[in-house]
Amino acid sequence: MTAHARTPREEVSAGGVVFRRSPDGVRVLLIRDSYRNWGFPKGHLEADESPDAAAVREVREETGLTGLALTGPLEVIDWNFRFRGRLVHKVCHFYLIEAAHGRARPLRREGITACKWFTFDEATSLVSYENARMVLAGARAMLEPDGAP
Repeated sequence: MTAHARTPREEVSAGGVVFRRSPDGVRVLLIRDSYRNWGFPKGHLEADESPDAAAVREVREETGLTGLALTGPLEVIDWNFRFRGRLVHKVCHFYLIEAAHGRARPLRREGITACKWFTFDEATSLVSYENARMVLAGARAMLEPDGAP
């Protein structure tokens, strides 16, 4: 194995746990990718873009939602994976983002097959990755500090 293959390429992305308050409690938005995994809208930072600006932009692009309000930082997570034989170390900054209104629409050209609103319990059971469940738990603690909807 070459040193190039062992040295991870660093990638930075940002995304959001998008929420909406309704009479029956808080709902969070999940997106489903082309592999049928549920998660949060996220993507790479553009040149000279801050993580919080990238998070709002990615949510808007991937869901079609506008009028988004960034309410604060959540978590920074990282993981390693292989892409075309190359090790990648990815760091993702997550933010809590409110979408008070509007209909979410999946950005199909990016492989997003669905955008749906769920309760925290539903979302927790659907989210495909453990580190994303950790991010969701942090959002829940901020939005439902007493554990009640």
